[in-house]
Amino acid sequence: MSLAELLDPLLQPAFTLAGTPTSWAELLGFASGVLTVWLVARQHIANWPIGIANVILLGLVFLAVGLYADAALQVLYVALGAYGWWQWMYGGAGRTRPAVRRTRRAEWAALAVCGAAATAVLTVALATWTDSTVPFWDALTTALSLTATYGQTRKLVESWWLWIAADLIYIPLYAYKGLHLTAVLYVVFLALCVSGLRSWRGELAARPVPVTA
Repeated sequence: MSLAELLDPLLQPAFTLAGTPTSWAELLGFASGVLTVWLVARQHIANWPIGIANVILLGLVFLAVGLYADAALQVLYVALGAYGWWQWMYGGAGRTRPAVRRTRRAEWAALAVCGAAATAVLTVALATWTDSTVPFWDALTTALSLTATYGQTRKLVESWWLWIAADLIYIPLYAYKGLHLTAVLYVVFLALCVSGLRSWRGELAARPVPVTA
């Protein structure tokens, strides 16, 4: 049996929402995605393996509808998920579990430069070499998601703001592409991100950490 034949059942319709078939991969991605973000907000280490499973499922969905940058993004998410898993276990002082902290100015500058560069390169690549109908928005959400995920591997509290910005774009983007369940998922993600931001900021308020350059 080929890989395509093995994965085909995941792309079959589970039900129809707003006149559009919703695949098993999208449905399972919905459930695992909600659980992942809920666990991140609570700093539970299990968010990383569940998140890896989630991005593999969503990668199949994105390939099926032509969101190529988002599909490629899932490969990077797997790598970042493995890194985040290790970082949350051993990334603190003396190989201990790290604590939530604020983003340093130098880190903000690096994230901004990398995010802008990734958006520009991906926009050109998608417009030139794919049939994407939304190259800029696909590229922008990809860049925001990568920088947000990296921030969460380091437990940077402001990474939640990057996710909130990405979600506000993802919601109408997925609705436009007919991924109605995934659009609903990102509404849930948005609410969970706000909750996560409040939780991590609460930890900082209880344990002040100075910001350094």
